Amino acid sequence: MEPTAGRNSSAAEARDYGAWKARNAPDDVRRRSHRTALEDVRRARPAVEARFERDWGMLLPEEIFTFRAFLRALTPEEQRAMRDLDLHPFGLMDLFDDPHREARPGLDVRVHGRYYRDPPEFVTFMHGGTDGLHFGLWFDDGRTCTGVAGYYNNDGGGVGIPGGTPLREVRRVLERRWRDLGDEDADATGPLNPDRAPRAFRLRLLRETLVSFEPDDVTAEGEAYHRADWERLPRELRAHGDPRRIATLDGAGALVTGRTALDRAPQLLWDDHDFCTGLWRVLTGDRSATDAAVAEAKRRCAAGDPAEALVLGRDLHWASGSDPDRERQAGELLTMAYRTLGRPALAAIADAHHRHRDLPSVAVLAG
Repeated sequence: MEPTAGRNSSAAEARDYGAWKARNAPDDVRRRSHRTALEDVRRARPAVEARFERDWGMLLPEEIFTFRAFLRALTPEEQRAMRDLDLHPFGLMDLFDDPHREARPGLDVRVHGRYYRDPPEFVTFMHGGTDGLHFGLWFDDGRTCTGVAGYYNNDGGGVGIPGGTPLREVRRVLERRWRDLGDEDADATGPLNPDRAPRAFRLRLLRETLVSFEPDDVTAEGEAYHRADWERLPRELRAHGDPRRIATLDGAGALVTGRTALDRAPQLLWDDHDFCTGLWRVLTGDRSATDAAVAEAKRRCAAGDPAEALVLGRDLHWASGSDPDRERQAGELLTMAYRTLGRPALAAIADAHHRHRDLPSVAVLAG
């Protein structure tokens, strides 16, 4: 059940929402905010792009500037809606506030917003509020953005195959919350929570602004949105995974060609329980077997095939679990693989992360 159903008729709710919006976020005010936000981002863009390319060695996608403009255009009610969703810009988005801000002494700026298990390809742009949930741009080639991924650093589940945009991730979170509001209506036995209507209005307003910045051909809401979002993925990808990506323990897959020691399947859109459980057991079990696998991956990489070094390095990085040997082996394999693949920015990030994986906070910018 959606929030517009149940004990409040959709017509009555639409009328109430229109009156609420006219009081709290008039259309003319929102249109001016939209234009002003786009202009603010246009002026700030060159300095942010230059800083990110200089220190991270990569190019920011157009979609991150759209995301910044969206954030700048939000009314106070929409800002409250973002807080209701527990979504907060973080990581590389801090560069927009001051593109010249440096890291604290002794720290590498490239680990700002970098959580313990983040693969080097992942660059955080938004925090999700609970269990280390965060979202990042994904750079397969260490230069250009492939898409967006998100995961819980402190909980189970993997990163998933990257795709979509920052605003698509906001929309997905929003529609999950919209579904939850409908569940509140369905489960209620007494009077409705008086805060329910304002929460629904704020989410509806936020959705309108989001779509104004990034139109979406899926117009469904709540659970129906998520069904349609899944169904618009290619059928083969949904059924068999991404054939371009070799399966990795983190669930994102490695974009690389070559031979691997294990018979790895293409990366699936969901966790392969048997593969993950078996590989985790191997990597965290017999130390001598892991040492031998690392030596073999290095040998193959030195001979010109970095595929095993990349996938095993990513697996060890994900399964490090604060074990110094696994952390060291992951860092060595990843830097070696990225350099062989011609991805120097990722090699530098992997090295920086290895040196700073024990930081008590992922916020490293000064001030």
